[in-house]
Amino acid sequence: MTRPGDGGRRGRSDPTGGYYFGIYHWRRRLRALSVALVTGLVAVALRSTSRRPAVRCLSALAAVWAVSRFYRVGKRLSSPPPWVVERYKYDALAEALDLSGTERLLDVGCGTGRSTVALGSHLPPSATVLALDVFDDRVILGNGPALARRNGRLAGVDVVPVRGDASRLPIATGSQERITACRVLHDLPAERVAPALSELHRVCAPEGRVGILELPLTPDGVEDDPEHYWRERVLGAGFSIERLERVERSGEREPYIVLVAEPTLDG
Repeated sequence: MTRPGDGGRRGRSDPTGGYYFGIYHWRRRLRALSVALVTGLVAVALRSTSRRPAVRCLSALAAVWAVSRFYRVGKRLSSPPPWVVERYKYDALAEALDLSGTERLLDVGCGTGRSTVALGSHLPPSATVLALDVFDDRVILGNGPALARRNGRLAGVDVVPVRGDASRLPIATGSQERITACRVLHDLPAERVAPALSELHRVCAPEGRVGILELPLTPDGVEDDPEHYWRERVLGAGFSIERLERVERSGEREPYIVLVAEPTLDG
């Protein structure tokens, strides 16, 4: 199992500050924070105005729940902080995928460019990254092609943003030597996972490789071991699996899943 670190190869300039990657799932989490805050305020008000023991006891429990909930959601809202890259997991994927001689990388689901910045440091200076995303601000605060390009520029990575859907890639067949999909497939509805993997197979060059970095999660409604689920989905899309590794997550019990696959001739 790969251990987390804070390094990573730096073939390019890598400033200590200046990145901004947005806040993920911000609307949902801000709603949760609001509910916790209102619950806590109501609980405190009830406890201070009521003399009934039952009401005071229940309000105290509600206040404890609200404080705990507010802390947990607040921690997730800034984990990782929007200016931090968290290189170790992307370094593990880049090493497994071998990006050292890659001149053209397609990063599917790049978001605001966190994965693009980290993976780009493993590419030759002359390389180009096609950073593909739906660029939809319903999920990520500040998401957009300009932000992905800006973060890439700060890292010295030539980023070309491409607006598109993972299950309908606007990319030519067999044109990509290396493709990555980092922490994106589990967010797709279960019925769109197979089309997305089929699209990765379609655009991958015959001698190319696809690298997948996934949380230990499956799409909503799917009850399966994540490692088994992603392995079977990738095989079912016409790939053969070259490497399957676990990467320990700092402060978490379940590891990331790193999977490297190559298209089969009959895929």
